[in-house]
Amino acid sequence: MIRIIPTEEHEDLNGFYEKNGLEISDDEPVSTDALVSFKVFDGEEFAGACTLAFRQNEYIIDGIAVDGRFRGQELGTGLLKAAIDEVRKRGGKRIYLVARAPEFFRENGFETVERQDAPEFFECFGCNQYNKSCFPEVMKYVI
Repeated sequence: MIRIIPTEEHEDLNGFYEKNGLEISDDEPVSTDALVSFKVFDGEEFAGACTLAFRQNEYIIDGIAVDGRFRGQELGTGLLKAAIDEVRKRGGKRIYLVARAPEFFRENGFETVERQDAPEFFECFGCNQYNKSCFPEVMKYVI
């Protein structure tokens, strides 16, 4: 049985995100302005998470990952839907994210935003790996 539950234990998810390829570290904490995180469980096993933040008057998916053992089961899509529903409940009009797997997000209704049109609140733009060894896309979902 798949369950998605909200949590306010945002910092506790950093290790999970980092283990699953996101550049988040407890050693270098970043102010995320997290509103709510969602955990997804397959039975009793923790399988993935998503953190929704609010920064500079915009909603942001500040992290989303599914453990490799559980990929391909639509859990990431379920997490995205939970975040979109939360933004809708709060009266938001759009959600931004930085995608290392843009095809997944395109399949779920997100569109790429050109760099010059992207908000400046993502840490990626200041990273020395940005557009050298790491090529993420800023994406937006319009509600």
